[in-house]
Amino acid sequence: MAEKERTDGRKVSFGIRVGAFLWDYVMISGYILFLIGVSFLIRPLANPLFTTNPLLAELTGFLFLTLPIYLYFAWLEGSKSNATWGKRKMGIRVAGIHGQTIGLSTSLLRSAIKFFPWELAHFTIWHMIIPSGYSDFTFYSLLAMVYGLVLLYLISPLWSKNNQTVYDSLAGTIVRYK
Repeated sequence: MAEKERTDGRKVSFGIRVGAFLWDYVMISGYILFLIGVSFLIRPLANPLFTTNPLLAELTGFLFLTLPIYLYFAWLEGSKSNATWGKRKMGIRVAGIHGQTIGLSTSLLRSAIKFFPWELAHFTIWHMIIPSGYSDFTFYSLLAMVYGLVLLYLISPLWSKNNQTVYDSLAGTIVRYK
């Protein structure tokens, strides 16, 4: 009976999902502050990684920032709880479209699609900061794509029957109450 009450079919609202992400952002912010602290200690070693070449800067940023955050979401959402720390605090989890537990492979796919605009923004910004030969049109087109994808991700639950985002639809997942 308790399980039925928790999975009563109520749709998870946009506000609950944002709240869960904000809780997760507390974790992300802590990690970013840690990276900033470490960067001051190893600045002479790290500086060439971010000033020599835009692809090297992008790769370094990906390995130290994006990849750990991507793995945080993918690993926890693909785990037994199917929820990050923020989702657990908000009483929600990621599930398959029929409510089943998702595995790590589905979670990795979902997170890759979810964080694609974020990584595309990093790529574009690094190529704007460190001259790379791309035209202004290319930069503006890439940034327009980033903003367009973010907008699409934000509004997609409004027309979805199950309040799914684009990345949930593509991965075959849904966010549900526990």
